[in-house]
Amino acid sequence: MASALIVAMQVPLLHQPSSDRVTLMAISSVNPTTPLAWPVVGSAALDIPSLGVLEGYHDQVVPIASLTKLMTTYVALEKLPLGIDQTGPCHEVTSDDVTTYDEMQAMGESVVEVVEGEQLCELDLLNGLLVHSAGNYAVMLANMVSGTNDAFIALMNQEAATMDLTGTHYDDVTGFSPGSVSTALDQARLAATLMKSALVRAIVIQTSVTLPVAGTVDSFTPFLGVDNIIGVKSGRTFEAGGCDVMAMTFMDGSSTKVLYAVVLGQRGGNLLGPAGDAALALANSAIDSRLHYVFVKGLDVGEIAWDGHHVNFGLTHQREVWWWPAQAALRVSVHVRTFTSSIRRGEVVGQLVVHGVTRHTFTLRAFGDLSPPSLLQRLR
Repeated sequence: MASALIVAMQVPLLHQPSSDRVTLMAISSVNPTTPLAWPVVGSAALDIPSLGVLEGYHDQVVPIASLTKLMTTYVALEKLPLGIDQTGPCHEVTSDDVTTYDEMQAMGESVVEVVEGEQLCELDLLNGLLVHSAGNYAVMLANMVSGTNDAFIALMNQEAATMDLTGTHYDDVTGFSPGSVSTALDQARLAATLMKSALVRAIVIQTSVTLPVAGTVDSFTPFLGVDNIIGVKSGRTFEAGGCDVMAMTFMDGSSTKVLYAVVLGQRGGNLLGPAGDAALALANSAIDSRLHYVFVKGLDVGEIAWDGHHVNFGLTHQREVWWWPAQAALRVSVHVRTFTSSIRRGEVVGQLVVHGVTRHTFTLRAFGDLSPPSLLQRLR
């Protein structure tokens, strides 16, 4: 009976759980050295899909010129999907197509020369309308998909509604009509969706393209191929001013991310120049306004204790976090396991969770050994 009593007293003492104390409670954020460079006139948006950043500036419904061709492309690929190594169905240029070319050229629209009987496949049409913003190619592509431009425009507006682009309405397939309108935020979201296509990415990164009759024509996208610019589309009309949807890559730690800087309604010069300058300034300011925090190897996060004996724990590898303070405050939380038996050096004891624009989880390990006190130690 005496032995049983001793064992009964000893069991709860042997299994008393550990306690913990966290010393790293928060990280104080500093203001970015570079504010976002929103344009002086017009409207703009910044979108970094992989980091959850989506921010607009003076987001108004305005004409968008040839940015309209982004939706023309989206609808065409929805109805006639095309792999990166495919050419798609072909269209034989008619006399009406030549007349359309002549009329558009007379009105000052961006076009590509065509001749009757010429064969243009879907890939040719996409190259011409995305790289050289060829309005007549957009018309031919729409007719190929839907039979008439009116039927195709109806599809464009249906897709805009499906994608919840509430500020967007299309009046034509080229954007020459001031009735084709949208917002900077809508265009940023559309561009990010369209750029999920490997084919689109391969097309819009080209600084020029060679077409069957027209030969080699250049891209109108400002700064393409410079400063990590990989697309996407620009446009200009008197009513819309200069418009640009710029895609730029940047490094986030060891991974490559893409941001989209959109500017609408830019004025001055040839319109495309100011639009490109404004988009580039916005994109660069977004990169420069990031804040960087390094969690160094050996960072002491807290301690685990048993009856006055303790072991510290923390990071055994260096970790880095980038974030945009305008989007979210950087904060940390520590989650520690409860122990009822010995802890060994290097054993995983918990997690450090960093909450910023994205959530990062880092493993915490013990910096030494720790055993729970023995019965005799407990009874002293």
